[in-house]
Formats: sequence, C-alpha cells, structure tokens
Amino acid sequence: MGDVTEWEPEAENWLRWARTPGHDAYWYYRDAFFELLPPPGAHTIELGSGEGRVARDLAERGHRVMGVEPSRTLARHARDADDAGAYVVADGAAVPGASGAFDLVVAYNSLQVVADMRATVREAARLLRPGGHLCVTVSHPAMDLGRFEKTDGGLAFTVRAGYFESRRVEDTIEMDGLGVTCRGWTYTLEDYMAAFAAAGLVVEALREPKPTAPSPNFERWNDIPLFLMARLLKLR
Repeated sequence: MGDVTEWEPEAENWLRWARTPGHDAYWYYRDAFFELLPPPGAHTIELGSGEGRVARDLAERGHRVMGVEPSRTLARHARDADDAGAYVVADGAAVPGASGAFDLVVAYNSLQVVADMRATVREAARLLRPGGHLCVTVSHPAMDLGRFEKTDGGLAFTVRAGYFESRRVEDTIEMDGLGVTCRGWTYTLEDYMAAFAAAGLVVEALREPKPTAPSPNFERWNDIPLFLMARLLKLR
C-alpha cells in the first residue's frame, strides 16, 4: 500500500517472512480478525493484499475477493499462489473500482503503511455500498508508544514521549533466522477515529485481541496489545 518503494525492495524478504508457517504474528491473530467480519456478500476487496494470504483466507471463508497491492512483485506472488483470485496493482487511495461496488473492504495491517492514511480510508468508504463494512487491523497505538527492552528482571516495556506526534517508522525485524524491514507511520487512536468519521463510517465493534495460541515470540503481547481491530459501517 502507498508508495511502491516502501515494499517493493522488501518483497522477497516479506514473502519468506509471511509464508513461513507460524512465524509471523498473523497466524496468532487472524482468527480474532475473521470473527469480526460480517458474513460474505457479493464482493469483497482487500486494500494492501501483499502476497495474498488474507485474500486466500477470505476466499476459503466464502468471500469473492479482489486484492489491491502497489508492489508488482508481491502481486505476482499472490497470483502465482491463487490463480483463481483477482489481484490488481494499484495504490489504496486510487483504486480502479466503481463507487459502491463492494460489500466489504478489508485493510489488514495496511493503514499504518500507506502514504496517506486518511485518503485511503476515504477511498475505502467510496468503494463501499451503503450498509457495507470496512474491517481493519492496525498496529495498536499503545504498542507504538514504545518498545520492549531486556532488563535484569526480564522484558520491560519502555514508553517514548510524543504520543500525539505522528512519527515515521522504519524497523528491521529479525526472528528465527528471517528478517524484514517494515516502514510506515504511527497514529493515535484519535487519528484513526477522525479519519473514519470524516469518511462517513461509524464504529460497530472494536477489539484488542491477545494471541490465540501460545508462542515464545508473542507471549509478551498478552500484557500489551499488539493490534487494534475494528468493524466500521457505512450508513449511506
């Protein structure tokens, strides 16, 4: 999502990271997200579909999915893994789709990495029919407040100053022999809520899930929320 230069250089690293079973946080949080979704309608679109794992999981659950991804490499890998799927190379703020054409827009961990979060939320609302839903997962603003650091007593969550300032993020993550650089921005809870309201979307449900299965790599996130999930309704 957003500027293609954000993910194109990391496409192959992300592919290995995302497709290694049980490696990424996705495998410990996806069930909570899918429980939040409305039943499948006629058309679902995912903004920031990456290598296609969310779109494939949606299709398995009965959704007819169109994936939108700015990285040509990731979109190609998505098509290779799902020849029955539809994947379009485009920016999430300028989707080649008719207004009101979709029952559900999915943005799984993409709003914090797009070039313009507010414009992408507006575009999601444009794509939705009245009564349709936008379902999102984002990095939890509480998680963006700091980071875990090793201390003599174990891991401690160290809080940074400047919560209200949107900051550029560029973190290289290494775990179990794999590495990937993630780029994006921090946003406050109010930033997201203001973007949703300005686009004519109302919050139906909000979740701060914990990992759904034990993992030494994600055990710490039982104390601090890693993700924020929401289901939003377009009234008209």
